[in-house]
Parts: sequence; structure tokens; C-alpha cells
Amino acid sequence: MPQIVFLPHEELCPDGAVIEANVGESVLDVALKNGIHIEHACEKVCACTTCHVIIREGFDELEESDELEDDMLDKAWGLEPESRLSCQTKVPDCDLVVDIPKYTINMVSEGN
Repeated sequence: MPQIVFLPHEELCPDGAVIEANVGESVLDVALKNGIHIEHACEKVCACTTCHVIIREGFDELEESDELEDDMLDKAWGLEPESRLSCQTKVPDCDLVVDIPKYTINMVSEGN
């Protein structure tokens, strides 16, 4: 069973986390089920960039992003070559290291 290592994030998981995940499950769903409340303003339909993450390890093992996700990512704050929307990123059969950016394009989170 693959593991996702979430790097420390000041607000969402200050100590970081190592979580077992099912192949094919979205990175966002894994995070949410384990108390890491990554913002997801569009409710996981690839219509915003609030769930933007950076895949620090395992990126090359992911399925390629589609055109819609790429178009959304163009609007993300802090975009990097290994950026993905966590709602669209399916866990492959290998471990991932995920970095949650400090900021999202939303100035105010509904959860705060």
C-alpha cells in the first residue's frame, strides 16, 4: 500500500504526516480523511485552484494531467513544474511526498 508523506504545513499539519493510501484514491481525499483540511472550494470538480499541491517525490509516476487541470493550474499561486490539483491527482502504486503551499488563490478560507 503506497504512503503519502505530507510535509509540515504551518496551519494544516504542523508536524507533517505519513498516511497509507489506496491506489487510485485522490490525494485530496486521502488528506481530508486523515484530518488534513486542504481547501477545495469547488468541491473536487477541477473548477478552481484551492487544492493546489506540489508533488516533491513520485511526480513522474502520476498519470498525466489533462487540459482542464493544466488550465486551472495556470491560475494557481506559487506554480511549480511539479504542481498538481490534489482533487485530480490519483495515488499511483508508489509513495508520494506532497508539499501543501502556504497560500492559495483565495484570500479568505471558508473554514476559518
